[in-house]
Amino acid sequence: MTKNKYSQVIAGTMTWGKWGKQLDQKEYINLMHHCINNQITTFDHADIYGDYTTEAEFGNAFAESNIDRDQIQLISKCGIEYIGNARPQLKVKHYNYSKDYIIWSTEQSLKNLKTDYLDLLLLHRPSPLLQVDDVAEAVTTLKQQGKIKEFGVSNFTPSQTNLLTQKIEVSVNQIEFSLTHHTAMHDGTLDAMLLNNIKPMCWSPLGITFKEDTEQTRRIHKQLGVLSQKYNATEDQLLLSWILKHPANITPVVGTTNSNRLSGAIAATKINLELEDWFLILVASQGHKVP
Repeated sequence: MTKNKYSQVIAGTMTWGKWGKQLDQKEYINLMHHCINNQITTFDHADIYGDYTTEAEFGNAFAESNIDRDQIQLISKCGIEYIGNARPQLKVKHYNYSKDYIIWSTEQSLKNLKTDYLDLLLLHRPSPLLQVDDVAEAVTTLKQQGKIKEFGVSNFTPSQTNLLTQKIEVSVNQIEFSLTHHTAMHDGTLDAMLLNNIKPMCWSPLGITFKEDTEQTRRIHKQLGVLSQKYNATEDQLLLSWILKHPANITPVVGTTNSNRLSGAIAATKINLELEDWFLILVASQGHKVP
């Protein structure tokens, strides 16, 4: 199976709409074109983004954008039933992975995104009540109908993923991973993906580096400041290049709507950190030398 069908950096759309910048249709269209012009052709969605509104906003803009569907890849996620204006009848946020709900959610995403198929459908988070046979039946049906090309998971552990792979192919696992949240390197998550030919994608690839002022982030900024001169790169580019050097071939999902930062993100794919520099950055995060 081809694992490089997605762009080297993925545009995450969670903050494009109601949960973030509240872009208007023209801004959606301009941002889509900017991404594509900078080799970012994959767009990451979830049905719940913007309280179930962002997919439709994106889809309406896409329909007016003159962008060829074959030029882009669309990812969406299902399974979280989210309490908000769209579903006021819910008593509690929960996960729903019944066969009918997975199929219905996917069809809603297709309708909202104004497309006939998703390149990738992900289960958004693992549920303790997940029935593997239900998921397998839903995914098989959706694939046979041409409504999804690939299936994967998000935030699943290796054992949770293995339960599914007994019945159906899992192509992708989208996890949280960054310099400040790198447990997946040590707990077997990335090893399992390498072993099983599962493509890792990661959300929040910059971690807390620019969000919090702590001893850890100050150490990181100090080290990145030194290396920025050496590589003629910004700190966020170095953080992405640190992820990209991992042998699991992790693809970062970048959530910014800033066009300059998006251009910078794709430029990070050209940076090849030297071995010791990669470890210098790791040590800055950990605050101690490696064992």
